[in-house]
Amino acid sequence: MKENTQKKSKKKPVLIVLGVILALIVCMVIVLAVNASKNMKAMHATIGQGMDAVRAHYTVTPVDAGEYADLTMYGLMKFHTDQYRVESLGNLSVMTTNMGMMQMVSFMITPFEKNVPVCTLDFMYIMGNRKSYVEFYDLVGDPQTEEYAAVIAALQEMQGRYADVPDVEVSEAWYDSYLTVVMHKSLTAKEEERNTALFCDALQTYLDASAALPQSSPEDAAAQLANTEAYSNGLIEKGGVSTNVFKKALGEETTRDFFNQTFFGTDNYRSAE
Repeated sequence: MKENTQKKSKKKPVLIVLGVILALIVCMVIVLAVNASKNMKAMHATIGQGMDAVRAHYTVTPVDAGEYADLTMYGLMKFHTDQYRVESLGNLSVMTTNMGMMQMVSFMITPFEKNVPVCTLDFMYIMGNRKSYVEFYDLVGDPQTEEYAAVIAALQEMQGRYADVPDVEVSEAWYDSYLTVVMHKSLTAKEEERNTALFCDALQTYLDASAALPQSSPEDAAAQLANTEAYSNGLIEKGGVSTNVFKKALGEETTRDFFNQTFFGTDNYRSAE
C-alpha cells in the first residue's frame, strides 16, 4: 500500500513538469502565431502601398508565374511570387514567405527599358524586429551619363533621410561592385511607420526618377539585358545568400529558370528583342 502511494507521489512531480512544458509550448505557439499575423498584416499593407506607387507611375500588367508562383522547400519554406510587366520599365517580382518566426518580402524591379538601376527591397519581419535591405544595382550599359547620375543623386538624397536609423552589418560579397545606393537598416515593430516609410520612400524616389527618363535606345536596352543576365548567372555560379538556399533545394538549373522566367524576367525581354 505504501509502495503504491510512493509511486503515485513520484508521478505527480513528473506530470507537473510535463504540464508546465506543454503549457510553455502552447504559449510559444500562440505568441508566434499572433506575431506572424501582425507581421503579415504589416508586410502586406506595405506591399499594397508599394504597388499603388508603381501603378501611379506606370501601367502594370500581371504575368502568370506558372509553376514558380508557389515554391515549397524543405517542406516548411513556402514562397509565393507575384510577377508583373511594368510597361516601358521592366519586370516586377514580389516574393513573400511566412516561416512562423520570420516573414519576408522581396520586392524587385528589374528595368530593361530605362537606364536606371535594379531596385531590390528585401524586408524581414522577425518577431518584434525589422531588418530592411534597400539596394540598387548598377546594370545599365553606360552609368556615366548625366541622366543616370541624376537618378543616383536622387537616391542618395533619399538615403540621407534615414542616416539616423541603425545599420545592419552584412558580409562582403562578390556582387558588391554592382551596388550603388545601399541601406541595410534595423528597426522594431514599434517603429513600423518608419519602416514602411523607408520602403515607400526608396521606391517612390526610384519611380519618380525613372518616370522622368526617356525610353532606352535599342543599344542601351541590349546592354542592360546582357548585364542583367551576367549578374543573374553570376548569382547561380558564384552564389548569394538567398540564391544558395534556392540552389540547394531546387537545383541549379531550376533556380536559373526561375530567375530567367520570373524573378528577373530576362527571358521575357530576350524574346522581345
